[in-house]
Amino acid sequence: MKVAMVSPYDFTWPGGVTAHVSQLARELNLLGHQVQVLAPHSPSRECAEPDTFVPLGRSVPVPSGGSIARVSLSWWLYRKIRDLLERESFDIIHLHEPLAPILPLFVLEHSNAVNIGTFHAYYNRQHLYRLGHPIVKRWHQRLHGRIAVSPAAMSYVQRRFPMEYKIIPNGIDVDHFAQGAEPWPQFQDGKTNILFVGRLEKRKGLKYLLQAYSRLKWELPNIRLIVVGPGNLDKDSHRILGASNPQDVVLAGRVSYDHLARYYATADIFCAPATGSESFGIVLLEAMAAGKPVVASDIDGYNGIIRHGRQGLLFPKRDTEAMASALRFLVLNPDLAQQLGKTGRMMVEQYRWSSVAKQVESYYYDCIATVKQQQDGSGYAWQRAV
Repeated sequence: MKVAMVSPYDFTWPGGVTAHVSQLARELNLLGHQVQVLAPHSPSRECAEPDTFVPLGRSVPVPSGGSIARVSLSWWLYRKIRDLLERESFDIIHLHEPLAPILPLFVLEHSNAVNIGTFHAYYNRQHLYRLGHPIVKRWHQRLHGRIAVSPAAMSYVQRRFPMEYKIIPNGIDVDHFAQGAEPWPQFQDGKTNILFVGRLEKRKGLKYLLQAYSRLKWELPNIRLIVVGPGNLDKDSHRILGASNPQDVVLAGRVSYDHLARYYATADIFCAPATGSESFGIVLLEAMAAGKPVVASDIDGYNGIIRHGRQGLLFPKRDTEAMASALRFLVLNPDLAQQLGKTGRMMVEQYRWSSVAKQVESYYYDCIATVKQQQDGSGYAWQRAV
């Protein structure tokens, strides 16, 4: 099949949707399909997948859900996209966040292919789909198939657009985190390493982890907190560090993908204190692939992956006392922590990209068959590739 993978987000900037699109496109190519990625770009930045990437519009930063989304708002794309779709004649157009401005909407306007949408987002409020709902509804109706990456993401979009959705989760490069990564030697000194990975945004909850760690450090001096991720500490986090002055807090900043695996290998416990607006938990899967026990907020998007007492421990969001208690329990019970990590390592196999891509491929064929039945009424379905 000839597939267009469409993302509203700048393909030269790292992000969850960008990583999803890149990995899925690679796996579908390995399955024998021809895949092109259509997305905005920043001309000054390099693209990781130059052979399959079709740049469409320069991106601008737009605040979104406590983060920054880099999307194109160029109306000049309208005719360019029409000409591109006519020329390429894709069998499948797979749009990620299909109702986000503005590239996916233009693609849906001109597409004559089978249109599949994957919904990634989840927020505590309905602001994403409330704005302009009657306007975007017509584009939503142009989708022939709808995927949600988690029950949380499905629930979020269904409240505005009640339709049938297929849940197909995000994938992960399991082997990258499970095999061969060397721990950082400077942290192999007998201390228990607690790891945080994520952008330094308020919704990621780092300040609550800093509070919990500051409390634990007095009781358990042989622990260390390693913080990995881009951005700057907010005022509350600076205040917590200044007031309690806990030792052994390492701010590693942004790290490469290869180095990220080394930080997971270095960790003894992984902690994800996000406060909400998480449709999925890629960082949880990365930690589980590395065989690490997880301590995470009991929020939508996380509790669909982690079962309390199975792969890790859950605590109420923003509850620093409960978080500290969970961390303390695993620090003092390393054998149990290792068992949780082993359970997570076995469970994460279902999220391999090769498995996820086959689910997506199967859904493509199902949607193609449905469209053919609707078009000719004969019940004829396209034969699946062997």
